[in-house]
Amino acid sequence: MRTTVGIIGAGPAGLLLARQLHLAGIDCVVLENRDRAYIEARQRAGMLEAGTVEALRAVGAGSRLDAEGLEHHGIELRFDGTSHRVDFRALTGRTVTVYAQTEIVKDLVALQLAEGPPLFFGAEAVAVEGADGGSPRVRYRHEGREATLECDWIVGCDGFHGVARSAVPAALRTTYERDYPFSWLGILADVAPSSDELVYARGATGFALLSMRSPTVSRLYLQVPNGTDPADWPDERIWDELDARFAAGSDPDWTLRRGPVTSKTLTPMRSFVCEPMRHGRLLLAGDAAHIVPPTGAKGLNLAVFDVRLLGRAFEALHRTGSTALLDAYPRAALRRVWQATRFSYDMTTMLHVPPGESDFDRRIELTRLERIATSRDAAAELAAQYTGLPLE
Repeated sequence: MRTTVGIIGAGPAGLLLARQLHLAGIDCVVLENRDRAYIEARQRAGMLEAGTVEALRAVGAGSRLDAEGLEHHGIELRFDGTSHRVDFRALTGRTVTVYAQTEIVKDLVALQLAEGPPLFFGAEAVAVEGADGGSPRVRYRHEGREATLECDWIVGCDGFHGVARSAVPAALRTTYERDYPFSWLGILADVAPSSDELVYARGATGFALLSMRSPTVSRLYLQVPNGTDPADWPDERIWDELDARFAAGSDPDWTLRRGPVTSKTLTPMRSFVCEPMRHGRLLLAGDAAHIVPPTGAKGLNLAVFDVRLLGRAFEALHRTGSTALLDAYPRAALRRVWQATRFSYDMTTMLHVPPGESDFDRRIELTRLERIATSRDAAAELAAQYTGLPLE
């Protein structure tokens, strides 16, 4: 096969980019290692910035999002026996929307299969070749046979463990990373959320997050040591610990609703950035180039930002023949990546309790939280970052 843009990976980034290119009249092919059922069931992020919502609407993937997504106007911070609401709409004029990544993938896959361009499931990319020349190609396995996709450009949306990033020569790559000394134990529970908005709590024994997937399904997280086996946490123990950490709020009438736990997962916490995000005719987007801890709800939104830039760049190339926006992509994307990396680091260190935390460090983090609770300027900065910086 031959195409203009070869896209590796059918997560939200790859699918959204394919949709943008299709609407601009640019041919592309998407190669996805897994089958459709797997990618449509893979649990990931669910908090969408205003710009992400706009991008999905713009490509025709907004109908279910608008009908089923939960618009949130703020978040609640609980710490040191107090609670404080950060009002996004009052501080920035923007909101965020809860809509699970699984649902975004379902919406985009349905559009892709109905209208094109080609999407191949079970197509395992094994190598990217010729990226530094004029005719890059992807070697892949599909239905038991090896094949080659000849491209003008390749976009790697294949995640942290994909092959795209490794096609950038090691001598030309610089990586920045930080592993955190804790993980998240996450659960899905068939119970209505205990709050209308997300609750971030810093308890004496660690962090907890109350989130949701729908009006009847709760998503909750607990800070736990790295290497924790979810099987060591029976349901009752999880609920009891969540209760203790959320008790940091100041509302004596608030209660944590309990229900059947349907899923348990462990998420290690890390920050990772790879520079550059382009090598010749290979461009990296999403987790292939950067990972942030989920505390700031930035991972999915960063990936969408990357491909919004790429969509505009390829459209400009198609219309005018100019590669100026493609040339500017690495710098423009990395500006946003580092802002999100810094914000996610701040949220993570401020809200978690690391092993062996000193009294001094504890007081520093509580003071940071108190500053947000008492200063409109500090709260506005958090709100601006959380709801998403402008595309420009």
